[in-house]
Amino acid sequence: MSYQVFARKYRPQVFDDVLGQDHVVQTLKNAIQQKRIAHAYLFVGPRGTGKTSTARILAKSLNCIHGPTVNPCGVCDSCREISQSISLDVLEIDGASNNSVDQIRELRDNVRFAPSRGNFKVYIIDEVHMLTQQAFNALLKTLEEPPAHVIFIFATTEPHKVLPTILSRCQRFDLRRIPALTIAKHLAYIAAKEGVDLAPDAAAAIAVAAEGGLRDAESMLDQLVAFCGNTVGEKEVLEVFGLTSERIVADLTRAILSQKAAVALAIVHQQAEAGKDLTKLLGDLLAFFRNLLIFKIDPQSLREEISDQARASLEELVAVVETQRLLRLIEEISEVEATIKWASNKKLHLEIALIRAIHTLSEVSLENVVDALENLVGVSHSHAGAETKPPPAHEETAIKESTKSGVAPKRIAEAAPSTKSDASEILQEERSVQTSEILTESSASMESVWERVVQEVRNRRPLIVSWIESATPLSLENGTLKLGFPKNLSLAVESLSRPNNQKLLEEVVGQLLGGSCRLEFELREDLSAAEIKPVQSQPMDPMEDFKKDPMIQKALEIFKAEIHSGR
Repeated sequence: MSYQVFARKYRPQVFDDVLGQDHVVQTLKNAIQQKRIAHAYLFVGPRGTGKTSTARILAKSLNCIHGPTVNPCGVCDSCREISQSISLDVLEIDGASNNSVDQIRELRDNVRFAPSRGNFKVYIIDEVHMLTQQAFNALLKTLEEPPAHVIFIFATTEPHKVLPTILSRCQRFDLRRIPALTIAKHLAYIAAKEGVDLAPDAAAAIAVAAEGGLRDAESMLDQLVAFCGNTVGEKEVLEVFGLTSERIVADLTRAILSQKAAVALAIVHQQAEAGKDLTKLLGDLLAFFRNLLIFKIDPQSLREEISDQARASLEELVAVVETQRLLRLIEEISEVEATIKWASNKKLHLEIALIRAIHTLSEVSLENVVDALENLVGVSHSHAGAETKPPPAHEETAIKESTKSGVAPKRIAEAAPSTKSDASEILQEERSVQTSEILTESSASMESVWERVVQEVRNRRPLIVSWIESATPLSLENGTLKLGFPKNLSLAVESLSRPNNQKLLEEVVGQLLGGSCRLEFELREDLSAAEIKPVQSQPMDPMEDFKKDPMIQKALEIFKAEIHSGR
């Protein structure tokens, strides 16, 4: 027998041989077992993912002497003829070369004849999207109501070119790209069967280069065996197909994230001098950044896509860059992808793209500026709060007074051997309990404390004081102050619930109550804007309030800016 290439020799013969398409295989198996066989199927997917092979296996399952069965025997006359493409009952038609309306009309006339041997007459039309519109129209009626013994199976890589009227008459199955690890394992299996010493790194490189197409990977291995003999290493794979190793791509990524432009440019120069395809290098770099982004969000999602070496590189780099900056890098490098393909000087375009990407890492985003300003304001507020805290001597006096008055004597006695900080925590807790008792017993005391809260917020952050004035203290229990708002003031609750605003309010209330306090906001039907009596205060100019806000003042200082009211 003449030599057969690996792609034909190791073509799947039964459903269990189909790799990476479990969702399609299981559905077809169930349909055969339940005798729910459709009259038209459409297999969609990239090249080399098993569309035509799956169609042949389905035809064998239907026409096997033991069929319909999910496990065709492969030895009966019908199975052997289908495997050799000589069956009179299973006709494979190339849609690219048989796309005229006359050829489809001839097919339509022949479907009336019964199968010669098997149970069904199966028409497999590959690249069906190449049919002309007139050919599609000639097939419509037959496709919708074919004879009981006829089954159509279409395969295409471009389903958007198939008429919607054809798509609606078929059961569609989308075949996925096969994971790289699955391809690498299958290549190792073929190498073992053929007596070829295939290095794991070489199998991984072929699998990545195949981009999810098993047939492409098998053809590449076939070519490498012819070139290298019975020993195939990663070096040979990279030389023959002009590929870049995962290690080089990881080193280039590491140089970019470390903002070492000279190292990144040296790697590009080295690859260009070695004759590597820089367009492919750019694609590999973007793919690595994509994997880094996905690994940062969900590491488990890549378990079938990347090798152990690539996973180790991702684990090393994932903590080096933030997600926002990683997205910015991908966006910056992707801009050159459309131009480098047609550029005469690909190296120049790639170098400029990398330098721009590295510069984006040193840029300060607006989010960073806002965060920095908020941190500065938080620090200034913490210093201001520290000045208002009572001195340690006052805390010790308060502890002694609490002990004499009989307030939690057992707890104070137990805390005596503890450190000073422990005593302070107990004191704050006792103050919170005492204050809670006072406010729950006297609404007058609650109003008095709340007026002081409003005034303190007015001094610190006047921009939110209008929302505070709309609040009504409801209760104080277990260190939690509940504030009520009218039903129509959901915007006030939303504004005050922001982390920086709520933190300020809890800090102010905690200082006035002498302990930590947590705030809860509640919209109430029984409250209305008319019932709320805002705390009386001197009218102030809103623009003056805005200018006096510490954050605004610090921003003006940093940017050396001025505020113009526009009056």
